[in-house]
Amino acid sequence: MQINLKDLTKAIEEQTYLSDMETIKYSEVSRSKKKLREHALTMVQEVATALNKDRLMQVQLVLEGKNPITFALETNIINLPLANYKKLINFFDEEEAQPVKVYFETASEYLNASHFRIDLFMDGDELVADVEGAADRLADAMSEKIKQVKEGEAAAKEAAKEAKAKTKKEA
Repeated sequence: MQINLKDLTKAIEEQTYLSDMETIKYSEVSRSKKKLREHALTMVQEVATALNKDRLMQVQLVLEGKNPITFALETNIINLPLANYKKLINFFDEEEAQPVKVYFETASEYLNASHFRIDLFMDGDELVADVEGAADRLADAMSEKIKQVKEGEAAAKEAAKEAKAKTKKEA
């Protein structure tokens, strides 16, 4: 699928792109790669269906819990969240068609300093051609991000513990 900036902007402004969000408990997938893959497959299938219909898509999986994580797949022509579409004018000619790519986004308090990460997942045509492979790849990516969030959370707890001990020592 290809789209020009003018049509992309119109779809975002008029919210005619497809959107879906599922919320599950963090514990449902944090220890089960199989369950994570089931959700990854659903996400990839939704994006593939949208691309086959020449539609843009945003699909989110929210892991609820003490420290929530939001995963998303978004179709776009550059690695910017759809919410930042007004910045696209700086990068593209309005009429020139661009290939649609799929981006993987992660948002979590303990992910990194910005609490957000966006990565090129794959070209839209590649995803449509290999839905099962894309689902495996997405499950691996989500599993890795869960691991990073857990490590970030542990580091934050340790830093807080050290700061508390230092405060007590100085008092």
